[in-house]
Amino acid sequence: MSTQKTEHRSQCPIARSLDLFGDKWTLVIMRDVLFFKRRTYGEFSRSGEHIPTNLLADRLKRLVANGILEQVPYQDRPPRYRYEPTEKGRALKPVLQAMARFGENHLEGRRSER
Repeated sequence: MSTQKTEHRSQCPIARSLDLFGDKWTLVIMRDVLFFKRRTYGEFSRSGEHIPTNLLADRLKRLVANGILEQVPYQDRPPRYRYEPTEKGRALKPVLQAMARFGENHLEGRRSER
């Protein structure tokens, strides 16, 4: 997958959004940023979903390239970065909240069933 700015296949806003967020990891990373305040590569890699490190690196680069996250250096040697949500990234919070409500109310494996 490309780590450059996402190219869109359609003018449809849903299709354009899916071009960026339509894989199984990108919104999990944004969930971690927006709800669990995870910021570093190490924090993301310890997520319960166990995202493969090569995919994590790719998705973080893509989110930065598309202005969803901002890469902020916090250590020089070796270089290390934290990832902060931009205004555009924070705009995803209600979308993720709606997805969580849908999953809780309509999909098997809900918290109340555990």
